[in-house]
Amino acid sequence: MQSLRHITSINDLDTEEIERLFVVAESYLKKLGDKEVPYRIARSLDELPGAILAGLFYEPSTRTRLSFESAMLRLGGKAIGSADPRTSSASKGESLADTVRVVSSYSDILIVRHPRDGAARLAASYAPVPVINGGDGSHEHPTQTLCDLFTLKQKKRSLKNLNVAISGDLKASRTIHSFVYALARFGANIVLKPAPGMELPADVGWRLENEFGRKRVQDGQTGEAWYVSAYRPRRQSIDAVYVTRFQSERWPNAAGAYPKVNAEFLRKKEFRTTAVMHPLPRVNELDLSLDSDKRATYFEQAAYGVPIRMAIISALLSSRAKEALKRHPGGFAEGAAPIYRTTATSGIACVNGNCIVHDTVDGPYAAGQFRMIASEPSRLRCFYCETDIERFWIGDARTRTVVSNDEARSGWSAARNHERHFYASPEKAAQSGFSLGMNEQGTAPQTKRRNALRS
Repeated sequence: MQSLRHITSINDLDTEEIERLFVVAESYLKKLGDKEVPYRIARSLDELPGAILAGLFYEPSTRTRLSFESAMLRLGGKAIGSADPRTSSASKGESLADTVRVVSSYSDILIVRHPRDGAARLAASYAPVPVINGGDGSHEHPTQTLCDLFTLKQKKRSLKNLNVAISGDLKASRTIHSFVYALARFGANIVLKPAPGMELPADVGWRLENEFGRKRVQDGQTGEAWYVSAYRPRRQSIDAVYVTRFQSERWPNAAGAYPKVNAEFLRKKEFRTTAVMHPLPRVNELDLSLDSDKRATYFEQAAYGVPIRMAIISALLSSRAKEALKRHPGGFAEGAAPIYRTTATSGIACVNGNCIVHDTVDGPYAAGQFRMIASEPSRLRCFYCETDIERFWIGDARTRTVVSNDEARSGWSAARNHERHFYASPEKAAQSGFSLGMNEQGTAPQTKRRNALRS
């Protein structure tokens, strides 16, 4: 029997699985595509008769919701759900965890969109059916990234070693976060063109460098940051420019100087053959005059949402297509990192204020869980929203001593995982009976820290 799969992050899929999903999507386009508009699915089949998709949308959605519903209908199934949380039991204070457990009884697969980072992983923790992340806070939007990658492949024939520029709100855009991870995995060079104050989050940049093999370099002329596999001269063609809007629903203040992509922007030599992409909706950051430009791909990009989401649903539910995903959960590197549970006395909590663990209704359903990321020094990554904690203390239950994460080596015998405890400070560790002691390499911690604990 196939293990239950969820897609809450683009990194829940390994690179081979992404490529196999593209093969399935291409087969639907070939079989069901509109002869006049080749990127549009125009017919249906009977692959999933009787299957039901439920959409749990706690935020507004047009393309994601309707393309998922269309994809399910094109596969021969049915779609149910509420497009407005005000008409659901969420308005009465029902938790996401309870809603997921109830609606799973009415459907075979769930799509979840939620304003809290990490909500999709919380939903997956309680659902007995596959959960697909339709966008959670500023965290990720993995199926949008699959649409984006598929569009790039159709336009550029290959995803290997592309040069992709990304413009706009890089901080709050969940689409961007999924997209840069995927681009890095396919070997792309990424140039960032953020709006002022909306730079890529430090956590995402750290992962690009340390987990996805990118090197960060600064362009001396423009000040732009590039994430590259190897440094190349700045003057080179850009294969795609990805534009994103100001995420007004996630920022308390209006945007200041916001980059705009228009004919003047694209007049530069490096943009001569660029594919102009946008996940939509657009506001003022993408000029209307570009709609007739042969480089514009954003409406085609939106149309590809149907075959891509057909491939995703089919891979999760159809016996004929399940081989697109492995029989056991795959995913990229971090899946092998051990998960640790923390307690209230540890003082360790996710540092992301928008994480689902801090929600007044859903927080109690989220266990304190972190992955230990092997780096120098080690990091704790929230299981739900994947925000990292860079400074913490590690207690050894066998020796009853505690050291800071930068004093402890990153490696740890798997047999001893249950002996590791985490604390926000040495004082918190002392309250649980730990004392400052030798670190795992036999070196004494700094005297001032020992004195601080005693005082």
